[in-house]
Amino acid sequence: MEEKYKTLEIVEKIPKSGVFYLILNRPSQRNALSHDFFSEFPKALHALDDNTEVNVIVLSGAGNHFCSGIDVSILGSIGTNPSSGESLRRQIMAMQDSVTALERCRKVVIASIEGACIGGAIDIVTACDIRMCTKDAFFSVKEVDLALAADLGTLQRLPLIVGFGNAMELALTGRIFSGLEAKELGLVSRAFNSKLELHDGVRDVAQAIASKSPLAVIGTKSVLLKSRDLTVDQGLDYVATLNSARLFSNDLSEAVMAHMQKRKPLFSKL
Repeated sequence: MEEKYKTLEIVEKIPKSGVFYLILNRPSQRNALSHDFFSEFPKALHALDDNTEVNVIVLSGAGNHFCSGIDVSILGSIGTNPSSGESLRRQIMAMQDSVTALERCRKVVIASIEGACIGGAIDIVTACDIRMCTKDAFFSVKEVDLALAADLGTLQRLPLIVGFGNAMELALTGRIFSGLEAKELGLVSRAFNSKLELHDGVRDVAQAIASKSPLAVIGTKSVLLKSRDLTVDQGLDYVATLNSARLFSNDLSEAVMAHMQKRKPLFSKL
């Protein structure tokens, strides 16, 4: 039986497309991240990763906003809780692990962003594989305004995406920037004029990826993430080892035959 979530919804909008939508589902709170979210999110990603029908995951928000960041009730409970520093450190690390579940997930995750993408939402989208938004979406690395340093991944991942100098400026000022500027910075790969164009554009990219060999897509994601922490030589060695095992897959022979026969390939499910 499919698990029910308090803060999330999983939807397959087009049957047999291989594309599943993971929706942040607290629209009345602008999809703020609650305690329940941090326990449910890695479970939902794990379930989607294990589902052989899933090739690509689209992460979006219900209502008019992607996510307004961590629910202030969490910050309030932390501020009044007399627990030890070590206990608080463990709580933060557990929340970090929930976000890092996006990178552990073998399936490609595309963030579809409209409206607010604030604070903890930046932590989430920087851990996604592809990001797209509307031009009037708005972003902020907000934690500095709450007397905090962003601690769920933004300060580690954002510099690799937009460059160290840009990340430093955004994190220290906490200023709001638009979807159009997010595109200029490289935070998102595309910025669309409207919600409809965003939804159509994300769908097209997701279906294009879902039509490819799942083995190749998963391998590509793995190599790109692993290579962040390796030298070029080490990265080349890693991909050589990975591909030496996968060159014997049925997907390779199917791709070659489909190309020769001018038809769409039929790849194996994982």
